[in-house]
Amino acid sequence: MRAARHLGRMLESGPVPAGTEARDNGRVDVSEPASISLGIATRYATALFELAKEAGALKALEADTAALSEALAASPELRAVIASPVVSREDQGRVIAAIGARLGLNALTANTLALMSEKRRLFVLPQFLANIADQIAAEKGEVTAEVTAARALSAAQSKKLAETLKARVGKTVKLKTTVDESLIGGLVVKLGSTMIDTSVKAKLAALQNAMKEVG
Repeated sequence: MRAARHLGRMLESGPVPAGTEARDNGRVDVSEPASISLGIATRYATALFELAKEAGALKALEADTAALSEALAASPELRAVIASPVVSREDQGRVIAAIGARLGLNALTANTLALMSEKRRLFVLPQFLANIADQIAAEKGEVTAEVTAARALSAAQSKKLAETLKARVGKTVKLKTTVDESLIGGLVVKLGSTMIDTSVKAKLAALQNAMKEVG
């Protein structure tokens, strides 16, 4: 309970971004500009990260973040509930509490989600989770590479790619991999502001452009 009050004080200490006030009997317009949503998500994520770090619970927070991200990705119904402006805060609170209990979330995480539900802020949950993951990675000296491949990578291929990228940036690299068969072959790797495109699709496009220039 003390941690929950501390979290509330941390969030109340900063200015509320313009346009985020509750409207229509506690309901908010979830079509707020992305910058405002990101600002809200960052405030909650930073507050939770700092509390977890102070409590020595970053490992638990990392596990909670992964579990919630997987739950969101797997459930269109959950995504709809947290994003809908017509679902009451009470119903959102019951749903997110049930999810938290099922996943066995740490008390700090569960309390934060409850507060977000009470304040009608669950619509920023995807950005909130991404922000926490980034803060944990930075704390561990890690960076995340977004990898798009024509087909799923084997464990050996993933390990080799991570080692190659680590040698390039000097930090441990975690891979976030998705499959896009339209690439035909090869990879597209986004590491920070750097984009590495070795896909067959990109090479064919480059060849087509070169042929146009010749013609």
